[in-house]
Amino acid sequence: MSIDVKPHAYNPATNPELFEGVLARRVVAFVIDFVIIAVPVVLAAMFIFAFGLVTLGLGFALYWLLSPATVVWALAYFGVTLGGPRSATIGMRIVDLEMRTWYGAPAYFVLGAVHAVAFWFTVSFFTPFILLVAFFNERRRLLHDIMLGTVIINNPARAALRSAPAR
Repeated sequence: MSIDVKPHAYNPATNPELFEGVLARRVVAFVIDFVIIAVPVVLAAMFIFAFGLVTLGLGFALYWLLSPATVVWALAYFGVTLGGPRSATIGMRIVDLEMRTWYGAPAYFVLGAVHAVAFWFTVSFFTPFILLVAFFNERRRLLHDIMLGTVIINNPARAALRSAPAR
């Protein structure tokens, strides 16, 4: 059985427009996605609180569901958005980014969900200083990107604007 090793699809030396400004916009995309995930969780917590008051304290027992529901919601959000046709979360779409595998294929549901888990695991376990890894590699990949074989690049529209000659 032979193993077909594919070359990297995105070379920063020949396609610098794909990597220009990605790190800064990735931070903005993270904040947008965090808000999108947090708003329904906060609304659910407020509903449980109101329900607990109405039921004279019995409804407060629903708070045990909030943590698992938050995890399921976040995994579904990242899996569906990164695994969608644009391979980008809503935050990434707003700032013109997309995720691809190192050999150029679009992301899929499981990769999107595992990408989120790997991000939270690496940041939680290794502290946020692990994000400094991006400054020491040419593709500006974070540790979880390297572990999963993904790369975050500018979407084709933004890359075309970056590579267009100035007038």
